[in-house]
Amino acid sequence: MSEETCRIDLWLWRARFVKTRGLAAALVERGAVRLTHQGRETRLDKPSRCVRPGDLLTFAQDGRVTTLRVEAMGERRGPAEEARALYVLLTA
Repeated sequence: MSEETCRIDLWLWRARFVKTRGLAAALVERGAVRLTHQGRETRLDKPSRCVRPGDLLTFAQDGRVTTLRVEAMGERRGPAEEARALYVLLTA
């Protein structure tokens, strides 16, 4: 894995969409996350799958569907302001 990629469970945790990596892994394993990379949409099934800047993610959580574009990988789980810099929301 390079600096340009990141595991999906780790990225979801760093971007503060889930409280723990275990919850992120469970979200992916139950098929709630879809990745669009280079125009091809894939339902992610393993938390070890990688995301890259420019990828689109769509996932269902707490009865809401969220679509976003990955902007950065992040180096840590920082404050909310730092986490918001990792993505751009495409749904209101």
